[in-house]
Amino acid sequence: MNKILLIIGFILCITTNFLFAQDSQIQRKKIAIVYRENYKLKYIDIQIKNYLDSIGYKTSLIDAEAPISSTNGFDLILISANVSARALGGKYKDINIPVMIWESDIQDDMRYTGKLREGDFGKGIKDHYIWLVNAPHPMSAGIPSGIAVAFEGDQLIGWGKPGLGANIIATLPGQPEKAIIYGYEKGATMDYDFLAPARRTMFLLNNETFPYLTKDGLRLFNAAIAWTIGLK
Repeated sequence: MNKILLIIGFILCITTNFLFAQDSQIQRKKIAIVYRENYKLKYIDIQIKNYLDSIGYKTSLIDAEAPISSTNGFDLILISANVSARALGGKYKDINIPVMIWESDIQDDMRYTGKLREGDFGKGIKDHYIWLVNAPHPMSAGIPSGIAVAFEGDQLIGWGKPGLGANIIATLPGQPEKAIIYGYEKGATMDYDFLAPARRTMFLLNNETFPYLTKDGLRLFNAAIAWTIGLK
């Protein structure tokens, strides 16, 4: 009995230490959310900030009109779908900080995809199912390959056709050419033979869809953040 208790105690100690190490890593990471301060949907970005803070990240909101230098010292830049794509364009294309976007209309400017709207990228698809195609990858969050439910009810999903250097994690069901979660490693070839200055990720959110993520959808969001920032 004592031997069994010792083994259980050892396992619990190892597990606790692992979780503490993970939490400590998160707590040292600073995230900037680039959003539009004077916009009616900014409350969605505030929700995302509050969520990321609640799981241990140190998160700040940066107005899209602020200079790039405002993101100096951050470990990750998130670009909200609530920015003005036309105004922001490829502003953060060359920055040597990991970037994750869910504004599908800047995929071309950021060199994630080609330039043809509704050919190389788009956001006119409504669905709540997604198709996972790369289960071993950390961004798959341990969810098996195949159909998963990302949203409660049908929601607009941004998609793109990334360059050959991308790791594609999920696509629209029945449309394998339309990637909705994908990422580039640092140095990977993006579109236009552009080399990624740091990790780059596209995630399937749209303007108002974060609150509708299912449990699996949130797991995928967390995994995309962790991978892009370098925790996985």
